[in-house]
Amino acid sequence: MRLFSLIVVLVLTTGTAFSDPLPSWNADEAKARILAFVDAVTDPKSEDYVTPAERIAVFDNDGTLWAEKPVYFQLLYALDRLKQKAEADPSILTSDTLKAAAAGDLEKVAESGEDGLLEIVMVSHSGLTVDEFQKDVAEWLETARHPTKQMAYTDMTYQPMLELLRHLRDNGFTTYIVSGGGLHFMRAFAEEAYGIPPEQVIGSTGKTRYEVVDGVPTILKDPGIAFVDDKAGKPVAIDSRIGRLPIFVGGNSDGDFQMLEWATSAEGPRLGVLVHHTDDQREWAYDRDSHVGKLERGLEEGPGRGWILIDMAKDWNRVWSGAAN
Repeated sequence: MRLFSLIVVLVLTTGTAFSDPLPSWNADEAKARILAFVDAVTDPKSEDYVTPAERIAVFDNDGTLWAEKPVYFQLLYALDRLKQKAEADPSILTSDTLKAAAAGDLEKVAESGEDGLLEIVMVSHSGLTVDEFQKDVAEWLETARHPTKQMAYTDMTYQPMLELLRHLRDNGFTTYIVSGGGLHFMRAFAEEAYGIPPEQVIGSTGKTRYEVVDGVPTILKDPGIAFVDDKAGKPVAIDSRIGRLPIFVGGNSDGDFQMLEWATSAEGPRLGVLVHHTDDQREWAYDRDSHVGKLERGLEEGPGRGWILIDMAKDWNRVWSGAAN
């Protein structure tokens, strides 16, 4: 890794002399280490050179590529759809969590944790074909606005991370989403928002089935969860879907810990990054005590494992891809 260390020094001292692929990142150690890593693994003369086929980068979505407060955006979509269903059939509200969700009580919903989220998603997402569901998500994203920021959700993607995705692809990386969010939900916007096509999106999946409906072969979404792509599930999903160990891994919470641990423990040049939400002015500041995006083990162990903790307030001169910053 001697060449890698030299590149870090060069980037820190002369980075402004070159065209900047990450203009929304401030010129500090986090940016320098990322640029140095990409340079090292793509230079054929480097001892850390990695062939293009092995240049796999994976990223969590919620809290890593776009925001996740006050609750996951997929849950906000589910709440809207649950309200519509409950108005037509109140009997579907069979638990306190579902009743709180239909009433718009985000605090109570957040307190219900992952189990509550899954329950709401199961009730609100089922009964549609996959095509109908993804079309509905796309239409919702066009008109829905964040409850406190009043921004379109697709404007709440992180501009620095969009630049990082583009820089990696410009240097021969294949970029994947590996997220606890719903597979079909993310596929509805990932290509337009991030440049990541549907086949490179890995997420949690509900139960589905094949059926010929009115003569048309169809995939239907049924109630129930088939696979949760979170925590230890992420390495399993990467292994089964990609079949190669990533060399670049991005996350923001302890739900991403096992993914970073697995990938960066292997031999060869590897880099893990965690987005630390420290900016209570432009975004939100949270970590250990948060209902969503809890970051505790990553804070304690990440630096010792060589992971970069991206300080949002310090490292980014711009947050949102939309106009509001």
